[in-house]
Amino acid sequence: MSELFSNVSNITWQQIVMWIIGAVLIYLAIKKDMEPSLLLPMGFGAILVNLPMSGAVTQIYDGVQEVGVIDVLFNSGIANELFPLLLFVGIGAMIDFGPLLSNPKLMIFGAAAQFGIFFTFSLAAAVGFDIKDAASIGIIGAADGPTSIFVANYFNSRYIGAIMVAAYSYMALVPLVQPPVIRLLTTKKERRIRMEYTQKSVSKTTKILFPIIITVITGIVSPRSVALIGFLMFGNLVRECGVLDSLSDTAQKVLANLITLFLGITIATKMQAGMFLTKETLMIISLGLIAFIFDTAGGVVFAKILNLFLKKGKKINPMIGAAGISAFPMSARVVHKMGLQEDNQNFLLMHSIGVNVSGQIASVIAGGMILNLLG
Repeated sequence: MSELFSNVSNITWQQIVMWIIGAVLIYLAIKKDMEPSLLLPMGFGAILVNLPMSGAVTQIYDGVQEVGVIDVLFNSGIANELFPLLLFVGIGAMIDFGPLLSNPKLMIFGAAAQFGIFFTFSLAAAVGFDIKDAASIGIIGAADGPTSIFVANYFNSRYIGAIMVAAYSYMALVPLVQPPVIRLLTTKKERRIRMEYTQKSVSKTTKILFPIIITVITGIVSPRSVALIGFLMFGNLVRECGVLDSLSDTAQKVLANLITLFLGITIATKMQAGMFLTKETLMIISLGLIAFIFDTAGGVVFAKILNLFLKKGKKINPMIGAAGISAFPMSARVVHKMGLQEDNQNFLLMHSIGVNVSGQIASVIAGGMILNLLG
C-alpha cells in the first residue's frame, strides 16, 4: 500500500498551482465556451505534464531516459513548425476574402491594427527580455495563435508556453478586451456613423488569383513569411478553386480540428511548473494584454485620422479599425454588435469582416517581417 502512494511525496506546491491553472482553462472552455477546442486540451495537458514523475513527458527514471509522448508530439509537430502550418491550411479554407476583394482599401486597417505587435516588441525589449524573446512576445498582438507558435518556436523562445496561453486566452477574451478600448477612443457620434454597403460581385477568377498573387508578393517582400502566408493561401485556393470541395470541407473541419486538438495538448509540455511559474510569465501575460489593447487602438486611431480628410457622408466608423486584429471572426462580430447597440440600424458586419480578414493577412506578414529582421 505504501508503494502505491509513494509518489504523493513528490508532489510540489508549484505542480498544484499548475493543476489549478489547468482547471481554470478547462472551466473557461466548458462553462464559458471560450476557445474550447484549444483551451480544453491545453488545460488538461497542463495537469498531465505536472503530475509527479509524469510519463507523458521525457524524464530520467532509474538512470534511464524515458521519452514522453507529449515531447514526441512537440518535436514532430511544433519544433519543426508542422502543426501551425497545417492549421493555416484549415484557416485559409475557412476564410472568404470576398468582402475584402469587393472593397480592397479595407486592407490598410489590417495593417494599422498591427501597431501593438511592434509597440509590445519594443516594450518587452525595454523591460529586459532578450531581443528574440521580445519579438516572440510582441507577436501575441497578432491575435493569431499559429503565427505566435511559429515565431516563438523559430526563435526557440524559452517562454513559448506562456506566450501560447496569453495568445489564445486573449483571443478568447476579445469580446471583453476590445469594447472598453473602443469606447475610450471614440465618441458616441463616431460610433453611430453609418457606412453604406453595396454588394459587389467578385469573379471566381479574382478569388482564385488573389491567394496566388498575395503569396508571390509576400514572398518577394517578406521571404521568411512564405511558409506562413503560403499555407494560409493554399487553403484558401482549395476553397475557391471549385473542384476540391470535399478537400476544402476536410481542411475546414477534420484537419483544422485534429491539428488544434493535438496542438493544445502538445504545447502543454512547455507548461511544466519549473519553466512556467516565473515572474517572466506574469510579465508576458501583462505584455500580451498591452499588445491587444494597442492593436485595437492602432486600428481605431488610424480610422479617426482618415476621417479628418474625408468629406461628410464619406466618414468611416472608426470602430471597424478595431477589427483589424487577426481574431477572426470574433473581432468583426464585436464591432458589429457595438454598432447595433448604438444604432439598431447601423450594420457594420460586412465592413468589419473585410477588415478582419485583412488583419489575418497583415498579422502573418508582420510575423514574417520580424523573422526577416532578426532571423
